[in-house]
Amino acid sequence: MEKKNIKNVTNGLMLFFVFLFAFSIISTNNKTVETNSSNIVSNKKIEWGIKRGKDHSQPNLGNENKRIIDEYEGISMGNSEKPYIYLTFDCGYEAGYTEKILEVLKQNEVKATFFITGHYLNSASDMVKKMIDEGHIIREPHIRSYMYARVN
Repeated sequence: MEKKNIKNVTNGLMLFFVFLFAFSIISTNNKTVETNSSNIVSNKKIEWGIKRGKDHSQPNLGNENKRIIDEYEGISMGNSEKPYIYLTFDCGYEAGYTEKILEVLKQNEVKATFFITGHYLNSASDMVKKMIDEGHIIREPHIRSYMYARVN
């Protein structure tokens, strides 16, 4: 009978500790964490585009677009007081035109920005080296809207 009582007490204690452990797990995992993403992500719809200027004046980007571009130090418009233009070229493959473009740029002492893909870098690396050697800017296409070269 003593063995039976010890076994019952042992089983009772084990059952008690199992319930205690389960209860402590349930009570610690039941915490509510409040988050507020309203200051991180905005659902505000922003239209992107330009409104053409009259008499060849610079287009109007709109106040909100201009504010965002300025906030992130982007470049959207050149200085209307200075006669600069920005030349950019997209190079995804070589169709035989780049050599002539580089020749014309060199003859006129003009620098430009070339947006090249990885494929172009691998297939026309000699052309990319020539662009760099002649002082042009080389960029990846995904940063196209952020980087422009100033014509000297």
